[in-house]
Amino acid sequence: MTNPLLDDWTTPFSIAPFDAIEDTHFEPGFETALERARADIAAIADQAEPPTFANTIEALERVGEDLDKVLSVFFTVSGADSNDTRQALQRAFSPRLAEYRSEYYANSALFQRIRTLWEGRDGLDLTPEQARLLMLTHRAFLRAGAALEGEDEARMRQITSRLAVLGTEFTQNLLADESAWTMPLSEADLDGLPEFVKSAARSAGAEKGAEGPVITLSRSLIVPFLQFSPRRDLRERAFRAWEARGANGGETDNRAICAEILALRQERAALLGYESFAAFKLETEMAKTPERVRALLMAVWEPAKARAEEDAEVLAAMMAEEGIDGPLQPWDWRYYAEKRRKAEHDLDEAALKPYLQLDRMIEAAFTCATRLFGLEFAPVDIPLYHPDCRAWEVTRGGEHVAVFIGDYFARGSKRSGAWCSAMRGQRKFPDVQGPVVINVCNFAKSDPALLSYDDARTLFHEFGHALHQMLSDVRYESLSGTSVARDFVELPSQLYEHWLEVPEVLGEFATHCETGEAMPEDMLQRLLSAATFDMGFQTVEYVASAMVDLAFHEDAAPADVMQKQAEVLDALHMPAAIRMRHATPQFAHVFAGDGYSSGYYSYMWSEVMDADAFSAFEAAGDPFDSQTAKSLERHILSTGGSDDPETLYLAFRGAMPDVDALLKGRALIAAGDA
Repeated sequence: MTNPLLDDWTTPFSIAPFDAIEDTHFEPGFETALERARADIAAIADQAEPPTFANTIEALERVGEDLDKVLSVFFTVSGADSNDTRQALQRAFSPRLAEYRSEYYANSALFQRIRTLWEGRDGLDLTPEQARLLMLTHRAFLRAGAALEGEDEARMRQITSRLAVLGTEFTQNLLADESAWTMPLSEADLDGLPEFVKSAARSAGAEKGAEGPVITLSRSLIVPFLQFSPRRDLRERAFRAWEARGANGGETDNRAICAEILALRQERAALLGYESFAAFKLETEMAKTPERVRALLMAVWEPAKARAEEDAEVLAAMMAEEGIDGPLQPWDWRYYAEKRRKAEHDLDEAALKPYLQLDRMIEAAFTCATRLFGLEFAPVDIPLYHPDCRAWEVTRGGEHVAVFIGDYFARGSKRSGAWCSAMRGQRKFPDVQGPVVINVCNFAKSDPALLSYDDARTLFHEFGHALHQMLSDVRYESLSGTSVARDFVELPSQLYEHWLEVPEVLGEFATHCETGEAMPEDMLQRLLSAATFDMGFQTVEYVASAMVDLAFHEDAAPADVMQKQAEVLDALHMPAAIRMRHATPQFAHVFAGDGYSSGYYSYMWSEVMDADAFSAFEAAGDPFDSQTAKSLERHILSTGGSDDPETLYLAFRGAMPDVDALLKGRALIAAGDA
C-alpha cells in the first residue's frame, strides 16, 4: 500500500493531500522517512571524496525531505487539531526525533568534514550566503555537543531525548487542563454580558456538547468574560481556573516537569562549558548576554510598575464606590479597567466589536500587504485538515509567491495561543520552492465572527510573521523566512501591527457587521487615542514573565519552581492585583520546547526596533511609502537568516534604536522626555 505522506504530491501547489491522509499513515510514514534521512546522512558522512561545500553543506540541505513532509503535516494537525491518537504518536515520536538529532550532531565523520571546511573557509570562494550557512552549520554542531566525547557525549544524548519527552508532556498536560474545564452558565448568569460574549459562550457550549452556554479557558472567551461580567464570584472562579492550568495536581500537573526541564537545561549548558543556560542560549541572539536582557527589562519595569500602581489606586476606588470591601484582586482588574476605559475614552468594546469582523480584518491585512509589497491574495479551494481552515494563493505580478492558510477559531482540539509556521519553506536550491504558510489563532467562533481590538492586533501580528515567510528570497531553505535570531524574529510581526492603527485602514475595513457602515470617525479617534490605555498592566504582566524566565535559566535550577517564581516577583515588588501573563506551569513559550527559553524577553527587544522601524514610514510622510517598503523588504523581510540581524537592521535604518522608542510608544514616558 502507498502512503500519501510519502507519495509525490500532485495536488495544487504540491500541498499536502489532507483529504487522503489518515492517522494510520503517520507512524509508518515516520518510520520510513526517518530511515531514509539516516541513510542520507550516512552517505554524506562516509563518502570517500574530500569535503566540499557542495558535497557536504549543500548535501545536508537535501537531507530528510521525506521526513520534513511527514512532520510538517503531523505537527500542524497535532497542534491545531489534536486527538488521542495524535497525542500518543507525539509522545512516541518526540524521543525518536531527539535520538535522530543526537545521532546527527554526534556523527564524528560528518562533523570532521564540516570542521575541515570551516577551518579552510577562506579558500572556498563562497558567496556571503554560503559563508553564513557554513558558519551556522558549524556552530550548530558545536552547540549540540559534537565536540563532546565519552560519558559527556552519552549524557548529552540522554538530556536531549529527555527534554523532548518532557516538552511534549508539558504541552499535552496544558491542553488537557484547558480542554477539561468549563463553567456552565445559566441565562441569569449572562446578565450584563454584551451580546458577543453571550454568543461566544453559547458557541463554546455547543462545541463542548453542553446544554447551554459555558465559559472555557480559551483566552478569546475568558478575557472578555473577565472584562464584562458583573458577577464577581463567577469572575473569581473563572480566573482561578485559568491561573491553575498546569498546576491542578494529578497526572496533568506540570510543576515537576518544569523543575526537571530547568535542571536538564542547566546540565546541558555546563557540559558545553557555559556558566548558565541563559549564557548559552543568549550567545547567538542579538542580546548576547543575560546582563543586556536584564538591563532592558528593568529599564521598562520601573516606569511600567509606577503606571500600574497609579492605575490600581483608581480601580480600587471605583470598586469601593460600588460598596465592595477589600483590596483589588486579579479577577477585578479587567472588569474595572473596562469600565474606566468606557468612562474616560467613551469607548465600549461591546459597541466597538461589531465593527471588527474577522473577514474584514483579514481583508485589511491582505490589502496592506498589497499596498506595501504588491502581493495579491486569491481564495483557493483545496483540501485542508479542518473545515474551519481556508486558503489563498499569493501572487505578485502574476507570479506565484506562496500559499497562505488561515485557521482562526478556537476549539477543544487546538492548543492555546496563536502562531505562524511554514509547512514548507522558501528556497532556490536544489530547486525553486514557494512556501506554504499557516496562521493559527484561537478567536471565539460566532456568526458573524467578531474580534476584539486585541484579537485584531493578534491577526496582524501573525500575518507579519507570515509575510516574513512569504517574502523570503534566499537560496537555502534552512536560512529562509523566520530562521533568524529569536529576538529578531518578532520584528516583522510586531512592526506589522502598526498598520492596524493607521486611521485609513480602520476607516476602510472597520465596518458594522449588520449595517455595513464604516466606524464613526469619533469612535475611530477614541479607539486610537485609547491604544495605550492600561499599558501599565500589560507591560507589568509581560515583563514579570520575562524576568521569571531569565531567572530560571540564569540562576541554579530550582527544586521548587513556584517558590522561585514567588521570589523573583517579590524582589520586583510585583503589584498585588496583577499576575504574570504566563504563570510557570502554563508557560508554553518556555517549557513546551527550547524556542523561547531564556528568550521571552524577545518580544520587547524586537519592540524597541519595531517602534523605530515604523517611524521610517512616518518620516516619509506615508505609512505606505513605496521606497521605505522596498527597503524593508530588501533588508529585513526577504533576507531570512542569510546575514547577521544587526547588520540587516543597520542597513534598513542606519542606527540601532534605544529603549526610549519603546517607552514612548507605550506612553510610559512623555514623548518629549529623554
